[in-house]
Amino acid sequence: MRKEIFVFILLAVVFTFIANAQELASNMNNNKLSKLIKKINPKIKGRHGEWYFRIKNREFIILTDERADRMRIMSPIVDTSALDKERLYRLLQANFDSAHDSRYAIAKGKLWSAYVHPLSTLSAKQFYSGLNQVNALANSFGKSYSSGLFIFRHGDSARKLRNQKTKK
Repeated sequence: MRKEIFVFILLAVVFTFIANAQELASNMNNNKLSKLIKKINPKIKGRHGEWYFRIKNREFIILTDERADRMRIMSPIVDTSALDKERLYRLLQANFDSAHDSRYAIAKGKLWSAYVHPLSTLSAKQFYSGLNQVNALANSFGKSYSSGLFIFRHGDSARKLRNQKTKK
């Protein structure tokens, strides 16, 4: 019985330590996020909570709201006038199984690739992953419609990609 109590207390201490370490590692804010963004491109424009920059030929916008605890990475893809019913349908399929944490979205007459996350719990790793996914999803528009990770096998995208490959 004493051994079990000791193990229980030890586990409680370890889990408390891990939880505190994770809490210290998170708590992202605009100052920390600005430093991460400047590592990617020191020529950012904008101000805290609203950053604009380019990577190669792709435009990125990062918006935050510290009070609402939200962060959004976005990249414009095409004007919505270029979207027919078939493409819109395909975008929704991709949002289900191949876009992953990023998504296709429509706003202000444009199709966007977007990644949304609570700001305070955002880690550097999640930020860079989100940025990569937004970039890959935008660049794959009209082709694989994928954020570059894997394809969730319970959707339609895997079949669509196989059909595209067999037609070539």
